[in-house]
Amino acid sequence: MDYQFKDIEQKWQQFWAEHKTFKAENTSNKPKYYVLDMFPYPSGAGLHVGHPLGYIASDIFARYKRLKGFNVLHPMGYDSFGLPAEQYAIQTGQHPSVTTEANIATYRRQLDQIGFSFDWDREVRTSSPDYYKWTQWIFIQLFNSYYDKGADKAQSIANLVEHFESKGSAGINAVCDEEILSFTAHEWKAFSEQQQQAELLKYRLTYLRESTVNWCPALGTVLANDEVKDGFSERGGYPVEQKKMMQWSMRITAYAQRLLAGLNHIDWPEPLKEMQRNWIGKSVGASVRFPLEKVPPTGGDLEGASYIEVFTTRVDTVFGVSFLVIAPEHELVAELTTPEQKADIDAYITQTKKKSELDRMADTKTVSGAFTGSYVTNPLNGTQIPVWIADYVLAGYGTGAVMAVPSGDQRDFVFAKHFNLPIIPIIDIQNIEVEADPTKEGKYINSDFINGLGYKEASAAVVAKLDELGLGKAKVNFRMRDAIFGRQRYWGEPVPVYFKGGFPYLIDEQHLPLLLPEIDKYLPTESGEPPLGRATDWKHPEGEYELSTMPGWAGSSWYWYRYMDAHNDREFASREAIEYWKDVDLYIGGSEHATGHLLYSRFWNKFLKDIGKVVEEEPFKKLINQGMIQGRSNFVYRLIDDEGKGTNTFVSHGLIKEYKTSPLHVDVNIVENEVLNLNKFKTWREDFADAEFILENGKYICGVEVEKMSKSKFNVVNPDDLIARYGADTLRMYEMFLGPLEQSKPWNTNGIEGVFKFLRKFWRLFHDADWNFNVSNEAPTKAELKSLHKIIQKVEQDIERFSFNTSVSSFMIAVNELTDLKCNKRAILQELVITLAPYAPHICEELWVLLGNPAGSISTAAYPKFNPAYLVEEEFSYPVSFNGKMKTNVSLSLSMEVADIEAAILANADVQKYLDGKTPKKVIVVKGRIVNIVI
Repeated sequence: MDYQFKDIEQKWQQFWAEHKTFKAENTSNKPKYYVLDMFPYPSGAGLHVGHPLGYIASDIFARYKRLKGFNVLHPMGYDSFGLPAEQYAIQTGQHPSVTTEANIATYRRQLDQIGFSFDWDREVRTSSPDYYKWTQWIFIQLFNSYYDKGADKAQSIANLVEHFESKGSAGINAVCDEEILSFTAHEWKAFSEQQQQAELLKYRLTYLRESTVNWCPALGTVLANDEVKDGFSERGGYPVEQKKMMQWSMRITAYAQRLLAGLNHIDWPEPLKEMQRNWIGKSVGASVRFPLEKVPPTGGDLEGASYIEVFTTRVDTVFGVSFLVIAPEHELVAELTTPEQKADIDAYITQTKKKSELDRMADTKTVSGAFTGSYVTNPLNGTQIPVWIADYVLAGYGTGAVMAVPSGDQRDFVFAKHFNLPIIPIIDIQNIEVEADPTKEGKYINSDFINGLGYKEASAAVVAKLDELGLGKAKVNFRMRDAIFGRQRYWGEPVPVYFKGGFPYLIDEQHLPLLLPEIDKYLPTESGEPPLGRATDWKHPEGEYELSTMPGWAGSSWYWYRYMDAHNDREFASREAIEYWKDVDLYIGGSEHATGHLLYSRFWNKFLKDIGKVVEEEPFKKLINQGMIQGRSNFVYRLIDDEGKGTNTFVSHGLIKEYKTSPLHVDVNIVENEVLNLNKFKTWREDFADAEFILENGKYICGVEVEKMSKSKFNVVNPDDLIARYGADTLRMYEMFLGPLEQSKPWNTNGIEGVFKFLRKFWRLFHDADWNFNVSNEAPTKAELKSLHKIIQKVEQDIERFSFNTSVSSFMIAVNELTDLKCNKRAILQELVITLAPYAPHICEELWVLLGNPAGSISTAAYPKFNPAYLVEEEFSYPVSFNGKMKTNVSLSLSMEVADIEAAILANADVQKYLDGKTPKKVIVVKGRIVNIVI
């Protein structure tokens, strides 16, 4: 029977499900291998052909590793909390869980029909209470921990309390807020409970603090930086502004150095590691305090502050500072702003709120700012320095203030020129001559003491002087800031916290999970509280629950551990499972998560290691970023009439230069090999029912352009349609055939037919002309063995280096060779089936059974052993030339000596024909290369 892919694929997908073929065990004598995909958010649109690319690659590798004798864990689940489901709920009134469940059902159907070898017994859903119970548990552990710099790890907050009770704050070396109290043990014990809780909150790894956030009024929630583009929300395109809010944060900065160092010990793409290094942004420099002067012209003292602190990597340039710039959100802006400058400052702050932090960081060309009206003093030479605000300075980076040296920094120079600020005309900042002000009674110094020094030596000398004055110190700074950990929306994990006396307290672990309550609407309350504020009868006995929910990244920051022990109701995963699987051996996903999910996951993993719950410092040994499959858009060209209006006549692409036309996207599913199906086009849209066409050679040829795959461009290709037409094995192989895994490439359905024909040709190797199964037990020939072992070696090498596209090409060559050899030998074909099985599992399972193997799956077979002896060339086809012109080839043993080669060549019938009775004047033989006969 011909290749009936529909029946074969349905049969084996059902077999795998019923027999739990890919179930992994948590104990095994086999070596373990953990293959993981970044799990998807289940959207209502389902999968398009770009989504499965990484899944297919990981599945090939997982299947290959099973054939190589590994106990493979290859799970799948759903990142099922998120804003899209909530927005749909707002529009329809339907609970997000309903749409999420429906979307998951669609994803599961599509994933199953592609034939993935997932262990579905371990499926996780981040929105399931039995999952987010443990996300809440991890939050509790973070809240109950602080980071001990001396131990370089997280410690229990109880240890900190014990230290306070016995020694006070003396000797504490912890990552904490800048403004902490100094107290004795006696004073600590005298503090009220609220005072103690307030101080502990400054040390906890998750804490509440007023933060500047991306606030979207239309969505009623805070957005992450990657959810904002050009000042608008990525979802919905609503305006986003900067706003100060009390927010939960995670002290990821405590782990900055470990996150940086860990990059040296993992096999990740270098560009991705560099993105994380830049995001962490380690800088070695100094903090400098610039004393505040009286605010002119009122002459009043500033209240609550005596200096502005900056961080700089070039403290040796302090003598060249001509102005200070602080962030518009800086806590001192209101105090520094004089009445005369208030209108300008307020207007500028309003303008800044419309920009996201990413936009502010990316904008290097716009020059904008406003003068506060206040001044600071240079701590070394007493120079008066004006204080400005500008949006390129961020409140959360460093101290939220920078010292501007126009002569040494291009941006400072442009800013100074734009606002006509002083520029100290120097070439080398170390040579500045600033005379000390005689009225300052010798309090200040000039730059003589650093003249002639290199910048490192000069920096050290300046730091020493500032330290002596109590106005500066050496400091290591990180660009990375603590992670905002709250969203003002409904569809997320409830934070396991209630408030008493204005301070947060944890709910008891035995009461986890804290479930999402039912509410009447999924909008903020009329008073502006998050949607959870609408809940009735949802209250802790001792106070009010936190109304924000966790961000989307919470559930995805530990999910690989839950796969190890997905149904454990006593702990997030058993010690036995964690010690067996340890970490992820291969992780495949998009590079867009470099500074989000991948950074947060490493942070949580290190924390869980600190508290003894996991055994590895890093979660993912090897990471591969699959490229994007881009859409291949098609266009039709509407004829424009003399009045400039669009008609219902469409011009074929090759003729558009002769007419005035306007391009329109057309559904790629009604286009084949760039030829438009005219009847389908007329039924595609009601207004095209009476369309007319100007054709070329009787066909309508569409235009083509590579763009992002999206519904608005009508270039989304549904894998369901391709599987129905060609089968899942064809889709799997074709996605790999498109190009290297890591590279982006355009989708082109036109080429899929060739892969389908290859699989039919492969199927035919096992059948006679009448499609009867026909495999011989005869011994294979040398040529057949050579062809087989070439592909065994090639595929093994390709899979190990994740070069899947070249394997597909090699399979095609091997099948062509065996077809030419008329090979139907069991010894060859059975090994070939195993080799192809990771790529095209359904057809190979069917042929495995037809070959008479015991009932079961080919996944339990062993990958064929490559024998290099079969690739050793024993013969060589000598090109034979006459007077330098090649006429024929003669195959001879490579073991023959020159004299024997000459004799054999001259005795060959074809050679005799070309000699035509003539005696050669000379025969030149180059062994293993060529023969030339001179006549």
